[in-house]
Amino acid sequence: MKLFLNGGGCGSQTIDTYTEINKIIDHSKPVLYIPLAMDEKDHPYDDCYEWIKGEIVSIDIPNIEMVRDFKELSEKDFSNYSMLYIGGGNTFKLLKGIKEYNSFNKILDFLNSDGIVYGSSAGSIIFCKDIKIIEPMDPNNINLKETKGFNVLNNIYLFVHYKNYRSKLTKEENEKTHKRYTDFLTEYSIKGEKIIAFPEENTLFWDGKNFKMIGKSPYYIFKNGEISEMNQNNIIEL
Repeated sequence: MKLFLNGGGCGSQTIDTYTEINKIIDHSKPVLYIPLAMDEKDHPYDDCYEWIKGEIVSIDIPNIEMVRDFKELSEKDFSNYSMLYIGGGNTFKLLKGIKEYNSFNKILDFLNSDGIVYGSSAGSIIFCKDIKIIEPMDPNNINLKETKGFNVLNNIYLFVHYKNYRSKLTKEENEKTHKRYTDFLTEYSIKGEKIIAFPEENTLFWDGKNFKMIGKSPYYIFKNGEISEMNQNNIIEL
């Protein structure tokens, strides 16, 4: 299992992660790009394809293929690809489509066969125990009832875009939003859940046994109602 879970960044924020991926990827196979968490009306997939070509240009692969709907995803033979790149958007839309079109077990089998999966934002959260963790940021507008994720992280929850400020919000609005997220995660962890919250410039790598944080920004562990600030040199033990 080689799972790279990014906090939602791009460009210079993710270059260190792509360097790590380039060291281990099968350079003879294409990458399969899955932009389906996004609504194509708001983010045309043709534009997404042009973006991904520039985004992972530092990874040495022959080409990139893209799926346009969940049915097409379910028909793909993942063994033909060096990596699955699951992009961001609405986490509930993404998980719903993956499950309804029977791609859930196919993705899991790919991972368990030592496949490489890169998730960004929503594409990261689906690998948690349950995607309800992201509701304060990413509302369940489709009223998805079955929210259990892949749960391949030893029951650890993730929270992305943590401490990233939005330019469209004022300083006061950003601070209020961040406090709301922190209060929610603190309360969630009191129930016994363990959470790693990290910014979009960081990527959490998981090989099925150990966690490693790629990125220089601090990240945070919520456990038993307490918050611990961590840095790149800390060993992640939960």
